[in-house]
Amino acid sequence: QVQLVESGGGLVQAGGSLRLSCAASRRTFSYYASGWFRQAPGKEREFVAAISGSGGSTYYADAVKGRFTISRDNAKNTVYLQMNSLKPEDTAVYYCAADLNIRTVVETTTPSSWGQGTQVIVSS
Repeated sequence: QVQLVESGGGLVQAGGSLRLSCAASRRTFSYYASGWFRQAPGKEREFVAAISGSGGSTYYADAVKGRFTISRDNAKNTVYLQMNSLKPEDTAVYYCAADLNIRTVVETTTPSSWGQGTQVIVSS
């Protein structure tokens, strides 16, 4: 497992942008696929985006495609989520996750490692 710490959440107006960061504890972080999930009040946790360990492959939920971009810098053991054109429905706690298997990150909500979450609030 790997320890993950998110940062960058906050309050933003609709149409604005935020960049979330997820710092990992392991020097072998490049072995891990990583992803972002979110959970709004009263709703199930849902997949947002994922990236392979090398950064060569990315995946997005339909709801964020074209607005959000996931990237990583393995030299800094960090994954990012650039969120543009934010909407009130993007309001949620955003969680970073990691797993050795990219399919686990993309197709399930049970990756082996999770961060503590960072709140994003988009006002209308």
